[in-house]
Amino acid sequence: MTSQPLHRSLWLDRPAPIPTDEWRSLDPVDVVILGAGLSGLATAAMLAEQGRSVVVLEARSVGAVTTGNTTGKVSLLQGSRLSQIRDAVSRELAEAYVAANRAGQDWLLRHLQDNGVTFHERTAVTYAATDAGAPIIEAELDAASSLGLAVSARRTLELPFPITAAVSLAGQYQVDALDVLDSLVRTVRKLGGLVIEGVRATAIESGSPCVVSTNRGEVPADRVVVATGFPFPKRGGHFTTLEPQRSYALAFRWPDRSLEGMYLSVDEPSRTIRDAHRADESFLIVGGNDHRVGKDAPTSAHVDDLLSWTASAFPDAVASHRWSAQDYRSTDELPHFGPITAGEHRVFVATGYAKWGFTNGVAAAIAISSGVADARPAWAESLEDRAPAFVKVGSTLGAGAKVAAGLAQGWVGAELTHGPKNDPAEGEGVVLRDGIAPVAVCTVDGVTRRRSAVCTHLGGIVTWNNAETSWDCPLHGSRFSADGDVLEGPAVKPLAD
Repeated sequence: MTSQPLHRSLWLDRPAPIPTDEWRSLDPVDVVILGAGLSGLATAAMLAEQGRSVVVLEARSVGAVTTGNTTGKVSLLQGSRLSQIRDAVSRELAEAYVAANRAGQDWLLRHLQDNGVTFHERTAVTYAATDAGAPIIEAELDAASSLGLAVSARRTLELPFPITAAVSLAGQYQVDALDVLDSLVRTVRKLGGLVIEGVRATAIESGSPCVVSTNRGEVPADRVVVATGFPFPKRGGHFTTLEPQRSYALAFRWPDRSLEGMYLSVDEPSRTIRDAHRADESFLIVGGNDHRVGKDAPTSAHVDDLLSWTASAFPDAVASHRWSAQDYRSTDELPHFGPITAGEHRVFVATGYAKWGFTNGVAAAIAISSGVADARPAWAESLEDRAPAFVKVGSTLGAGAKVAAGLAQGWVGAELTHGPKNDPAEGEGVVLRDGIAPVAVCTVDGVTRRRSAVCTHLGGIVTWNNAETSWDCPLHGSRFSADGDVLEGPAVKPLAD
């Protein structure tokens, strides 16, 4: 089986784009927010509701990166996250994490209800289909119960395959990600804010005011919020504490079918399962097969595996959409939100949601917007004021060693690869040596392109992602199109010619 290149998510497949504002020369505003995903737009909406002037700048389009490519689960039961967090940090921080996610979930639910946005209540289920996974379920059941969640053990599910153990939490819900973003954009604009697409920030100068440099000009603001997935300013040091991960999802037409739960496995390879309903169509969504960005080539094998697994488990489902998403996981398992550095209180960041942005992202918005108003909730104080993730020496040294090894391997591999006699086949790419310089060569839509293979963030060597026809950097997750343009990650400059 050979999969077609990934295209767009079910959520991004919409009849019309979300209305936004045109670029204009801007007077100083209270807050500039970089990134029109859930974190950025929720922060903008909250600040606008406080009466502050806000401008959201998005390098691509609303929801183009992580939010628009999620599976849209809004849940406090998050796979095996709670047991992982309980084992990694103090009881106080684990409780603060749950409180933060509960606050994010509650705010989002109120917003959806107040604005008539459709959502579907579901029971969240974490399950194991193997004997090896059963102890993980037991640990998650214990952790979730101890942290105040009304979870239950399950031995059977509606899924068409046997399980060994499961834990469930009723009263969670699922959404269409772009419906949520559409509502937030409308809220921001209704309250006088601006949402402008096609504007990429390249630098932030702190001061009074701060100045954001972009590809369209400078934008002054009293404060700046970086909600771009991976913060691009290097001074926060987040590239030392975040691991970029890529995962895959497929939508299948599934006429007149639905599920009472939304499911996530703890086995490897991972599986996430939910239904979705749009107009008169029903869909099954299956995802998983996560891996570090820039690793596990060929990436198309992950898509093929999901297709094959779904055909076996749900033979009446017909594939309609395929996509991928990028998420960032911190070394201490907790999200990062708050000032970019301890002494810099005009520039804020929000990142490290480990695939659970629909609660963590809104929690980050609450924390940042309340911080601007000098009224942080207790959970935000605990999470923001904790010791930085890089004090976890073992984790950070391990992450640093992976980065260093990846950097060395990339350069050595490129230097040892001689240029091919023929151009790469359609949809394929290779990194080769031109003298001592690594060169990225790919063929897409019948055109062979050559660019520098050196990532413009911190000098990693990109690898070819044949599932998405992109160049991906394994160091910090920067991604570039076949033409070398920045797609996502901390890089702000394209690959050199």
